[in-house]
Amino acid sequence: MSNAVAIAETPFEDLAKRADDCLEVVNKLDEDAKKAALELKQVVDDLNTHAITKLVRLIRDSDLGQELLYEALEQPEIYTLFLTHGIIQPSLETQVAQALELIKPYVQSHGGDVELVEIQDDVAYVRLHGSCSGCSMSAQTLKDGVAETVTKRVPQITRVEEIKEDSVAGFISLDSIRDFDDGNLASMGWVEGPLASQVIEGRPFRVQGDDYNALVIRLEGRLFAYRNECPHMGMPLERGECEGNILTCPWHSFQFDLTSGECVTAPSVQLEPYPLRLEDGRIWLRPS
Repeated sequence: MSNAVAIAETPFEDLAKRADDCLEVVNKLDEDAKKAALELKQVVDDLNTHAITKLVRLIRDSDLGQELLYEALEQPEIYTLFLTHGIIQPSLETQVAQALELIKPYVQSHGGDVELVEIQDDVAYVRLHGSCSGCSMSAQTLKDGVAETVTKRVPQITRVEEIKEDSVAGFISLDSIRDFDDGNLASMGWVEGPLASQVIEGRPFRVQGDDYNALVIRLEGRLFAYRNECPHMGMPLERGECEGNILTCPWHSFQFDLTSGECVTAPSVQLEPYPLRLEDGRIWLRPS
């Protein structure tokens, strides 16, 4: 077996660990020896970059070559090689995720965590967990630290927005029905809807009146109510397909998490929830 074949059959993780071990040894050398070793490493890297760049230019000159390159980049070893030598640039999502990794230890030391949800244009949307999602001064400091780290490390991002996981006011658990003695519901702005038994699991149900158009849906024993209007273009949603807790708009395929109203396609918009209650098995809504 040739040396090249043997290396090719060696797990990538093992080779990466060898490189890390060697670099650790180099860092322990005296300054002159360390400088010479790192300079040698840089020269070898430059030679590899030069050769790889020429190889990529030759391959991508043909349609078949471009297709092969795309397939090659699906291999983590090749992707890492190209990334290391600057042949490709990391995606914006990767850059933001890397920036978040830098501040995660500090966030976690305060009992919280942070994750990247979505990037839209120059805005990164993140979700904060634990103590970070509170409203205390320390929580605000953590949020500011996340925003500063991301915008400093990734100049293309000008703003970091938090996606909150607040409870939706527009639902009530079917197993927590209570007797209400609040007088006439209609006089307090509530409108009569269908019987709860008419709302089939996972199937949007339209409730419409002279001045409102609502959507009611049952998910795992809970009822949710929203304005029957996609915030993208204002189109009705009752014909949208529901898979699990995700509703897809039938017009432009925007997707919404029905447990929160959050748009997973464009986090900057979300469904408008309607308060919902049950009275003797009947659904009542209060359109806002």
